[in-house]
Amino acid sequence: MSSLKFYYDLMSQPSRALFIIFRLSGMQFEDCVVALRNGEHLTDEFKLNINRFQRVPCINDNGYKLAESVAILRYLSAKGEIPEILYPKYFAKQARVDEFLEWQHTTLRVTCAMYFRTIWLDPLLTGRSPKEDKIEKLRMHMERNLDIIEQVWLAKSEFLTGSTLTVADIFAACEIEQTRMADYDVRIKFPKIRAWLKRVRHSCNPHYDAAHAFVYKISGTGPQAKL
Repeated sequence: MSSLKFYYDLMSQPSRALFIIFRLSGMQFEDCVVALRNGEHLTDEFKLNINRFQRVPCINDNGYKLAESVAILRYLSAKGEIPEILYPKYFAKQARVDEFLEWQHTTLRVTCAMYFRTIWLDPLLTGRSPKEDKIEKLRMHMERNLDIIEQVWLAKSEFLTGSTLTVADIFAACEIEQTRMADYDVRIKFPKIRAWLKRVRHSCNPHYDAAHAFVYKISGTGPQAKL
């Protein structure tokens, strides 16, 4: 059994991203699934023994505990566990990937996550539907960042940071796919993103579909669903 324990829930966007990256990398790890919907991450035991921040994803590498998906990525890359084609070691190429990872945290991730939470998760937990003006405002902010993906990051290349798939594409795709569950179809307004998502899925399968099985099920839109 591997000394690396990976705690995750595939409902979590960064959990899915790391799951796909680990599978593509051929890493050996122990699956430690955490049911967020049951509050398993909110127990005192989880806080004390697994992650002091009570979130997923996180890892325990032979006693070394680490949270935050990008920190985990960089740690495992430094250990030689992540192939260079996914997360480059050459400083200029790595910086370009890091540029996207830093950008997306306060832009794409925040706005996609807020849209999903407001439209799908909060009504599920509270039984109350959001007002239409709030939905429209959140959609506007999200689409502003999707437009940047389309017009800036994908302006001159087939993938976000160049001609080949990197972890930047995987993290971004997992964020965007989450909006399916809020009945948002990114493919309608953003043709470059539509084509790029197909490339990312093709490059990552079968792990991409395995990671998104729950998203496909809940949204009722499989990867091949027509517009």
